[in-house]
Amino acid sequence: MQDFLEKVALITGSGSGLGRAAALQFAQRGARVVVSDVNEEGGQETVNLIRDAGGTAIFFRCDVSQEAEVNALIQQTVETYGRLDCAVNNAGIGGVLVPTHQYPLGNFEKVLSVNTTGVFLCMKAELQVMLSAGRGSIVNVSSVSGLVGFPNNLAYATSKHAVIGLTRTAALEYARKNIRINAVCPVFTMTPMVEGLLEAVGPDRAAMMEQGIPMKRFGKAEEIADAIVWLCSDASSFITGHSLPIDGGMTAG
Repeated sequence: MQDFLEKVALITGSGSGLGRAAALQFAQRGARVVVSDVNEEGGQETVNLIRDAGGTAIFFRCDVSQEAEVNALIQQTVETYGRLDCAVNNAGIGGVLVPTHQYPLGNFEKVLSVNTTGVFLCMKAELQVMLSAGRGSIVNVSSVSGLVGFPNNLAYATSKHAVIGLTRTAALEYARKNIRINAVCPVFTMTPMVEGLLEAVGPDRAAMMEQGIPMKRFGKAEEIADAIVWLCSDASSFITGHSLPIDGGMTAG
């Protein structure tokens, strides 16, 4: 299926994990892909994987918490490919695992600067291009922790709840401008960040987390990427402002 031919897709945080999986799927379906990450080695590896498979991609380094870098990323995207059709705001970090009364302010601010402010800055810049073009689709990566609480990880849960607020508000603002904005809310998915979390909590706690998912397994990056790409495609043309749980049934109860 080549339903993204001639289109341009930007994915932040695509040097690994579900960002990389989404970048690969966009490329497989014909998109020209902009890979962005603070990890230059990982980002270039994603580009090489796409090119080796016959796709088109380029890497631009960007710290999404820095407005000047975000603006430069969008400018470089337009200068390179002349357009921006799809944007996936995926870059994110975890937080320390401590109760709220012990949570350090510095870590709280850092997590929000990437996970929340970063999404805001990216949307702000992306929307300006999409408004000029009269079209576009944005997918923000939230989390199941944006729908329910996440004990002992205050900053992460707060930041991902905020992503849903950003998504819903912007979706209403641009619904009549032919720009759709949605979010995905994955449960624990086997990415480097989650693998680090599972290692930190230990095997017993990790097993409990897995058993707490009704389907009794963690998610796969490719499964999240499937939903992201679908939300950017014409197959979801009447969907905007939605926060899609991809959680093996975890939030169904």
